[in-house]
Amino acid sequence: MTLFGLTEPVIRLLAFSTIFIALAAIELLAPRLERDEMRGAFKSRRWVTNLAMVVLSSVALRIVFPLAAVGTALWAQSSGLGLLPMLGLPLWAAGIMAFIVLDFAVWLEHLVSHKWPLLWRIHRMHHADTGFDLTTALRFHPLEIVLSMVWKAAVIIALGAPPVAVLIFEIVLNGAAMFNHANIKLPKPVDAVLRLIIVTPDMHRIHHSTDPRETDSNYGFNLAIWDRLFATYTQAPRLGDTGIEIGLSEWRDSRTAGLGWALALPFRFPPKPRPVRKPD
Repeated sequence: MTLFGLTEPVIRLLAFSTIFIALAAIELLAPRLERDEMRGAFKSRRWVTNLAMVVLSSVALRIVFPLAAVGTALWAQSSGLGLLPMLGLPLWAAGIMAFIVLDFAVWLEHLVSHKWPLLWRIHRMHHADTGFDLTTALRFHPLEIVLSMVWKAAVIIALGAPPVAVLIFEIVLNGAAMFNHANIKLPKPVDAVLRLIIVTPDMHRIHHSTDPRETDSNYGFNLAIWDRLFATYTQAPRLGDTGIEIGLSEWRDSRTAGLGWALALPFRFPPKPRPVRKPD
């Protein structure tokens, strides 16, 4: 697939690089948290691990699922599959509907990955990061990336999502994930307005708290509506934006920053069920 004379991989790489560099610069200029995990040698070690993880995940995805999301959409389109083509909607309407449904599908997948012990065993590697910055958005186990793509592909085929809408969704989702994991300090009035529509860093950071009641909330990566709609929204962390403890209470030392340790986490330790969310 090409757009403006550029192939899909080139478009995605340009978007990723631009967003990553911009957010990295803002993190340096206006960090929300200033801790050992997010500066110096510890930060460098975390960044090497988290960036290596996205490379390994990309390689695994190309080997196991070479079509990926846009390729799946192109295949479904050529095969005449999906609900949206049957409805005969114009491209813009089908694109908006596909974007919204895909965003909900990602939110639901994230929720389920916390509720099912086997999926949590894989997903908790993302939460084991004791730091919280834009590279945390890249810290997903290759197994989780492959499983996530299988789920997205099923939704794309069922919808018959337009390929251009899938490409836009993938770029926006990746950019939004880096944004809401970024260690940046937004003015509170700006954050309050933005989180009515999209997930902000102060909103998503709560999901990375060691407090299970907070971890079991704010599952969104892009649109903010789903957590409010399904009563999984937490307004503010109990210890405050700067007092919040990041990561998992089971592992608090520097080994969480190691690539080998992170890759082995789903296999090395028995899964630990997450406590059920209780009302305050």
